[in-house]
Amino acid sequence: MSESLDDLKEFEDAILKASAGQYVLKLFVSGSSPRSTKAVANIRSICEEYLSGRYELEIIDVYQQPELVQSNQLLAAPTLVKEKPDPLRKVVGDMADRDFVLLSLNIQKA
Repeated sequence: MSESLDDLKEFEDAILKASAGQYVLKLFVSGSSPRSTKAVANIRSICEEYLSGRYELEIIDVYQQPELVQSNQLLAAPTLVKEKPDPLRKVVGDMADRDFVLLSLNIQKA
């Protein structure tokens, strides 16, 4: 019985290590406005350059899912929400200021 508990512990540790450093991001946009389109392109570019293989990015249209605006306490769109790793962060705008986005997400430039 002890051996199977050890195996389970090793498995859980492996899962934790695999998820360490993973970013979970949600970008809330307002339809296909020019500002929203620019924000999507900018954040995808940032993620590919600095977080390649270590991120999940979900694009959410606030017109199609208005209930998420209140539950995420959004005041404007586009807004990027970093859920993981902690702490939770929100960045508002078109994500054009790369240095500000990187600082807000706590991503170190190489």
